[in-house]
Amino acid sequence: MAGRLQSDCVGNMIKTSEEFLLSDNEAVNVLPELLDCKMEELLFLDIETTGLSPKTSDLYLIGVSYFQKHTWHVCQYFAESLEQEKEVLKNFAILAKSFRYAVHFNGDRFDIPYLKAKFEKYELEDPFKGLRSYDLYKVIAPFKEQLGLPDCKQKTVELYLGIDREDKYDGGKLIEVYKDYVVSKSPENLRLLLLHNSDDVKGMFGLLPMMRYQEFFNRFRNLPKVSIRTDEELVDSDYDYELPMRAKKVQANYYEDYNGQKKMEVFMKLVLPVSLPSSLSGNLDNCYFKIVGAEATLRVPLYEGELKYYYSNYKDYFYLPHEDMAIHKSIATYVDKAYREKATPENCYTKKPGQYLQEWDLVFAPFFKEDYEDKRIFFDLNDNMKKSRFAMSLYACHVIAHVLEL
Repeated sequence: MAGRLQSDCVGNMIKTSEEFLLSDNEAVNVLPELLDCKMEELLFLDIETTGLSPKTSDLYLIGVSYFQKHTWHVCQYFAESLEQEKEVLKNFAILAKSFRYAVHFNGDRFDIPYLKAKFEKYELEDPFKGLRSYDLYKVIAPFKEQLGLPDCKQKTVELYLGIDREDKYDGGKLIEVYKDYVVSKSPENLRLLLLHNSDDVKGMFGLLPMMRYQEFFNRFRNLPKVSIRTDEELVDSDYDYELPMRAKKVQANYYEDYNGQKKMEVFMKLVLPVSLPSSLSGNLDNCYFKIVGAEATLRVPLYEGELKYYYSNYKDYFYLPHEDMAIHKSIATYVDKAYREKATPENCYTKKPGQYLQEWDLVFAPFFKEDYEDKRIFFDLNDNMKKSRFAMSLYACHVIAHVLEL
């Protein structure tokens, strides 16, 4: 991203103009399709003020960016004194009439209400009546915990994405810089004020790849509501679903933990339909995943042993204490009454040795437990599952959705 800066005086207000280029693979290129508009109808917006309340503070700078004649432009309207606030607003309103969407970061909460209040104060026509809003903050904020962000400030997100900006100030610290400029007209103070706003405006283009996380997480929230029976043959062609990721390689690993105990796990290599802009990882219930770009690895504990399948209609069963199992009453009639008893929910089961994987929703059936009170449920990792790429891919998505708590 490179450009050239021009500065002009419009009355006493300063107006800057800068051109810069973006590559064809920048995330901004997906916005027109997403918002059903033309690139030329997008207006990126950021403001600088001397406080949070429009009633007790002043607007001194509006920065915008837009696409025109195959080039991106940054334009800034800067008030050299507090008396030029109305002039800044009028010039912005003239420009804003040409656009359909205002793109901003947390502007729904601050920038837009602040500007609307100022337009009302000066009895100026509100340009936002004809502008739809696209708030990048709202794209990122719902997934703050999953991304491990301490907050959703623009600079925090830029740091997460590895973006290093020249400007080291925040809007609050620049209030005093502006007040000093009004008196001193210091060129250095002016440079700092314009640089901060320009970096905020152009920085939004660097934040747009975060839309890929939104798309990625939404895919997990829209996982197909299917229940796969592992005791039946699985035919992948029967499941025409688009999953957030697909299993490329699945294998069992055996290892010793720190205490020297033998452990087993299922290790998967996965591929994503989109490449994430920064690595993402998570760890919960001994399940661990890491995503780098469009590839991921997943490790899930593998339980090998004997588990119980509990029959729900226990009143139709008898329990055989000697065999430690339940059988249907149609068969139990052939068993001596001394060796049988009416089943209860706690003992109405049959036991099965095998390899099992834990699940947190009933995606795979039948499910097994260690005992009746156990809150954990498992399914049988049998040959039907091992042969189905779709089933293993669905399980990987199920685990990652659990780890991310989506």
